[in-house]
Amino acid sequence: MANEFLDKLMPAFRNAFFWAPLYLFIILFVLINFKKTGYIWLLFGLCTVAFTDLTGARIFKALFERLRPCQDVDMLGFVRLVLGRCSGGYSFVSNHAINHFGLATFIFFTFRPIYKHSWIMFIWAAIIGFAQVYVGVHYPFDVFSGALLGILIGAISGRIYNKHYEFTIFDKQLIAIH
Repeated sequence: MANEFLDKLMPAFRNAFFWAPLYLFIILFVLINFKKTGYIWLLFGLCTVAFTDLTGARIFKALFERLRPCQDVDMLGFVRLVLGRCSGGYSFVSNHAINHFGLATFIFFTFRPIYKHSWIMFIWAAIIGFAQVYVGVHYPFDVFSGALLGILIGAISGRIYNKHYEFTIFDKQLIAIH
Protein backbone atom coordinates (compact mmCIF):
# COMPACT_ATOMS: atom_id res chain seq x y z
CA MET A 1 0.00 0.00 0.00
CA ALA A 2 3.02 2.27 0.19
CA ASN A 3 2.81 5.25 -2.14
CA GLU A 4 3.75 8.94 -2.29
CA PHE A 5 0.27 10.18 -1.46
CA LEU A 6 -0.05 8.10 1.71
CA ASP A 7 3.58 8.91 2.61
CA LYS A 8 2.51 12.55 2.84
CA LEU A 9 -0.99 12.01 4.28
CA MET A 10 -0.47 9.39 7.00
CA PRO A 11 2.03 11.39 9.08
CA ALA A 12 -0.56 14.19 9.26
CA PHE A 13 -3.02 11.81 10.95
CA ARG A 14 -0.52 11.39 13.78
CA ASN A 15 -0.36 15.14 14.38
CA ALA A 16 -2.71 16.92 16.80
CA PHE A 17 -2.81 19.98 14.54
CA PHE A 18 -4.55 17.81 11.95
CA TRP A 19 -7.23 16.18 14.11
CA ALA A 20 -7.69 18.74 16.90
CA PRO A 21 -9.97 21.03 14.81
CA LEU A 22 -12.55 18.24 14.51
CA TYR A 23 -12.60 17.71 18.26
CA LEU A 24 -12.69 21.46 18.89
CA PHE A 25 -15.71 21.73 16.58
CA ILE A 26 -17.49 18.91 18.44
CA ILE A 27 -16.73 20.53 21.81
CA LEU A 28 -18.01 23.93 20.67
CA PHE A 29 -21.11 22.35 19.14
CA VAL A 30 -21.93 20.59 22.40
CA LEU A 31 -21.21 23.59 24.65
CA ILE A 32 -23.23 26.00 22.50
CA ASN A 33 -26.21 23.69 22.01
CA PHE A 34 -26.43 21.86 25.32
CA LYS A 35 -25.17 24.39 27.89
CA LYS A 36 -24.85 22.72 31.33
CA THR A 37 -25.25 19.21 29.98
CA GLY A 38 -22.60 20.07 27.40
CA TYR A 39 -20.09 20.98 30.12
CA ILE A 40 -20.79 17.71 31.88
CA TRP A 41 -20.37 15.91 28.54
CA LEU A 42 -17.02 17.65 28.07
CA LEU A 43 -15.90 16.58 31.54
CA PHE A 44 -16.85 12.96 30.78
CA GLY A 45 -15.06 13.16 27.41
CA LEU A 46 -11.90 14.52 29.01
CA CYS A 47 -12.05 11.82 31.69
CA THR A 48 -12.46 9.19 28.96
CA VAL A 49 -9.35 10.40 27.15
CA ALA A 50 -7.38 10.71 30.41
CA PHE A 51 -8.34 7.18 31.42
CA THR A 52 -7.53 5.69 28.01
CA ASP A 53 -4.21 7.53 27.89
CA LEU A 54 -3.18 6.44 31.38
CA THR A 55 -4.30 2.87 30.72
CA GLY A 56 -2.22 2.68 27.56
CA ALA A 57 0.89 4.51 28.72
CA ARG A 58 1.10 3.67 32.42
CA ILE A 59 -0.35 0.18 32.53
CA PHE A 60 0.06 -1.63 29.21
CA LYS A 61 3.27 -0.05 27.93
CA ALA A 62 4.90 -0.27 31.36
CA LEU A 63 3.77 -3.88 31.80
CA PHE A 64 4.70 -5.26 28.37
CA GLU A 65 7.67 -3.01 27.36
CA ARG A 66 7.32 -4.09 23.73
CA LEU A 67 9.74 -2.35 21.38
CA ARG A 68 8.32 -0.38 18.49
CA PRO A 69 8.87 -2.01 15.08
CA CYS A 70 11.17 0.87 14.13
CA GLN A 71 13.35 0.15 17.23
CA ASP A 72 13.40 -3.65 16.95
CA VAL A 73 16.60 -4.94 15.33
CA ASP A 74 14.72 -8.03 14.15
CA MET A 75 12.46 -5.76 12.08
CA LEU A 76 15.27 -3.85 10.32
CA GLY A 77 14.65 -4.02 6.59
CA PHE A 78 10.96 -4.80 7.08
CA VAL A 79 9.78 -1.44 8.42
CA ARG A 80 9.42 1.68 6.30
CA LEU A 81 10.10 4.59 8.59
CA VAL A 82 8.04 7.24 6.82
CA LEU A 83 8.64 9.83 9.55
CA GLY A 84 12.41 9.61 9.20
CA ARG A 85 12.65 9.02 12.95
CA CYS A 86 11.28 6.58 15.48
CA SER A 87 9.03 7.62 18.33
CA GLY A 88 10.27 6.99 21.84
CA GLY A 89 8.68 4.75 24.41
CA TYR A 90 7.11 1.38 23.98
CA SER A 91 4.69 0.08 21.39
CA PHE A 92 1.97 -2.01 23.07
CA VAL A 93 -0.72 -0.62 23.07
CA SER A 94 -0.97 2.29 20.66
CA ASN A 95 -2.02 5.34 22.65
CA HIS A 96 -3.26 7.00 19.48
CA ALA A 97 -5.57 4.04 18.95
CA ILE A 98 -6.80 3.69 22.53
CA ASN A 99 -7.41 7.44 22.86
CA HIS A 100 -9.18 7.97 19.54
CA PHE A 101 -11.26 4.80 19.74
CA GLY A 102 -12.18 5.61 23.33
CA LEU A 103 -13.33 9.06 22.30
CA ALA A 104 -15.05 7.74 19.16
CA THR A 105 -17.00 5.25 21.25
CA PHE A 106 -17.91 7.87 23.85
CA ILE A 107 -19.12 10.19 21.08
CA PHE A 108 -21.01 7.34 19.40
CA PHE A 109 -22.85 6.37 22.59
CA THR A 110 -23.68 9.94 23.57
CA PHE A 111 -24.47 11.39 20.13
CA ARG A 112 -26.39 8.40 18.78
CA PRO A 113 -29.79 9.76 19.90
CA ILE A 114 -29.19 13.12 18.20
CA TYR A 115 -26.99 12.25 15.22
CA LYS A 116 -27.48 8.96 13.41
CA HIS A 117 -24.10 9.18 11.66
CA SER A 118 -22.04 9.31 14.86
CA TRP A 119 -20.49 5.98 13.80
CA ILE A 120 -18.32 8.00 11.40
CA MET A 121 -16.01 8.70 14.34
CA PHE A 122 -14.94 5.03 14.19
CA ILE A 123 -13.71 5.56 10.62
CA TRP A 124 -11.75 8.60 11.80
CA ALA A 125 -10.21 6.58 14.65
CA ALA A 126 -9.41 3.69 12.29
CA ILE A 127 -7.57 6.00 9.89
CA ILE A 128 -5.53 7.40 12.76
CA GLY A 129 -4.79 3.85 13.92
CA PHE A 130 -3.80 2.76 10.41
CA ALA A 131 -1.45 5.74 10.21
CA GLN A 132 0.49 4.41 13.20
CA VAL A 133 1.21 1.18 11.37
CA TYR A 134 1.80 2.88 8.02
CA VAL A 135 4.53 5.18 9.34
CA GLY A 136 6.26 2.26 11.10
CA VAL A 137 5.83 3.14 14.79
CA HIS A 138 3.32 0.39 15.74
CA TYR A 139 2.53 -3.19 14.92
CA PRO A 140 -1.03 -3.88 13.72
CA PHE A 141 -1.75 -5.79 16.95
CA ASP A 142 -0.78 -2.70 19.00
CA VAL A 143 -3.43 -0.69 17.17
CA PHE A 144 -6.02 -3.46 17.27
CA SER A 145 -5.55 -3.98 21.01
CA GLY A 146 -5.60 -0.23 21.64
CA ALA A 147 -8.81 0.02 19.63
CA LEU A 148 -10.49 -2.74 21.67
CA LEU A 149 -9.45 -1.20 24.98
CA GLY A 150 -10.55 2.24 23.81
CA ILE A 151 -13.92 0.89 22.73
CA LEU A 152 -14.38 -0.77 26.12
CA ILE A 153 -13.49 2.36 28.08
CA GLY A 154 -15.50 4.66 25.78
CA ALA A 155 -18.54 2.38 26.04
CA ILE A 156 -18.39 2.42 29.83
CA SER A 157 -18.05 6.19 30.07
CA GLY A 158 -20.70 6.75 27.38
CA ARG A 159 -23.19 4.49 29.13
CA ILE A 160 -22.55 6.16 32.48
CA TYR A 161 -23.04 9.58 30.90
CA ASN A 162 -26.26 8.52 29.18
CA LYS A 163 -27.62 6.93 32.34
CA HIS A 164 -27.26 10.13 34.35
CA TYR A 165 -27.30 13.03 31.87
CA GLU A 166 -28.12 12.18 28.25
CA PHE A 167 -28.64 14.93 25.70
CA THR A 168 -32.19 16.26 25.48
CA ILE A 169 -33.54 15.61 22.01
CA PHE A 170 -35.35 18.60 20.56
CA ASP A 171 -38.22 16.56 19.03
CA LYS A 172 -39.01 14.97 22.40
CA GLN A 173 -39.16 18.40 24.02
CA LEU A 174 -41.73 19.51 21.46
CA ILE A 175 -43.82 16.36 21.94
CA ALA A 176 -43.83 16.86 25.70
CA ILE A 177 -45.10 20.45 25.30
CA HIS A 178 -48.09 19.45 23.15
